[in-house]
Amino acid sequence: MRADAKDERAAVPTGPCARWPAEQGETIRQIVDRAGDKWTVLVIGTLEHGPLRYTDLQNAVTGISQRMLTHTLRQLRRDGLVTRTAYPEVPPRVEYALTDLGTTLLDAVTALVDWAGTHHDEIRDNRARHDSETTAG
Repeated sequence: MRADAKDERAAVPTGPCARWPAEQGETIRQIVDRAGDKWTVLVIGTLEHGPLRYTDLQNAVTGISQRMLTHTLRQLRRDGLVTRTAYPEVPPRVEYALTDLGTTLLDAVTALVDWAGTHHDEIRDNRARHDSETTAG
């Protein structure tokens, strides 16, 4: 193989971000990082059926701390995926809901969770086999 042909191949961007302009790459990676975060996936999926109060959301997303839920909701609001509505009541009531943009993420989130559920046993067995081989070898 010619050296210049090898250099040309190396200069061609590859991977899933390659079909987008290079100047968008960093933002796309940040969005994928946000959308693929486990708490984001679980919060988006939990809001699928409509608005929820903070406490109801926290109870529905098993294992999430108050700090992490607050952080996740702030990031989702910043990205325009979730709205926060405060009602002037006593005691105050705040609800979180998916925006139209957030709703477009539901198919991907549901597919990811369904994939994890479908392959749960196989992956658990693979992990156990790998861990036993690693400690035995």
